[in-house]
Amino acid sequence: MSEQSDDYNGCDELDPDASSVRQLCVPDAEAGSRLDQALARLVPEHSRNRLQAWIRDGRLTVDGVLVDDPKRKLRGSERLELTEPPPLDVVAASPENIALSIVFEDADILVINKSAGLVVHPGSGNWSGTLLNALLHHVPEASQLPRAGIVHRLDKDTSGLMVVARTLLAQTDLVRQLQARTVKRQYVALARGVLPRNTLVDAPIGRHPTQRTRMAVVPGAREARTQVTVRERFARCTLVECSLETGRTHQIRVHMAHLGHPLVGDTLYGGGRGAPEFHRQALHAWKLGLIHPRTGEAMSWEAPLPDDFAALVETLRAESSHE
Repeated sequence: MSEQSDDYNGCDELDPDASSVRQLCVPDAEAGSRLDQALARLVPEHSRNRLQAWIRDGRLTVDGVLVDDPKRKLRGSERLELTEPPPLDVVAASPENIALSIVFEDADILVINKSAGLVVHPGSGNWSGTLLNALLHHVPEASQLPRAGIVHRLDKDTSGLMVVARTLLAQTDLVRQLQARTVKRQYVALARGVLPRNTLVDAPIGRHPTQRTRMAVVPGAREARTQVTVRERFARCTLVECSLETGRTHQIRVHMAHLGHPLVGDTLYGGGRGAPEFHRQALHAWKLGLIHPRTGEAMSWEAPLPDDFAALVETLRAESSHE
């Protein structure tokens, strides 16, 4: 990320009596700029969408006057006061000493090999024992970040690599990378049946029209693309590699079911019928690549198949060799 110019140095200070209030001065160079655009440059650790929402919520004053129009033009030299809300989803959670498999860690990011069965974020029926609870224990400063620095998720029963931000700047940058698709995520999955060829699934995904706990291919919904590459064929199943071009909820599971090859063990999308018995969906995030949010370095990590998944593959390989 580029550094700010000298015009911004010294313009940002924290109110000592209220740590959630930021007082800023608008540089003369911002004369004619929109309020939300200038604010995004003054506090780059927050996305412009987030700042626009805060402005509309009445969290910003300009020269002491409440302003709720993000498009308001500035003349330069105004004094701004921004009241940042606390990360409520984190405030309600408690730190828990839950073991994490940390693949990489520095002052900006944390890369974790999530185990199957670990819920990422608290929600209905899972208010404790989540990755967020674990992060609050292992990275106490995460309590100051929205979602404790989490920028993307894996389903509870999906294992593999995730990146978590340790600073607001890193979190905002990673979100922008996900939007720009510079974060590369590759998965290994075991699908029912024998896939004849590699394929690109380009099918929009939205909420299922009648079953609200499921997602589905829905015309007119958000675009979704998954590249599916055959790794190995067995008698009843196919080991595939899936590369995400988008990041929709349950994307791989929905797209593979749409192909007629749901994931083994995925009872929600039809992978539990006529397939090898497996206690979860056979899906593992094995490779993650991104641009480091501070250094700009291209980085990548790999995580081998977990023991349960690897044992299933070996069983299928042995079965196929005897047929």
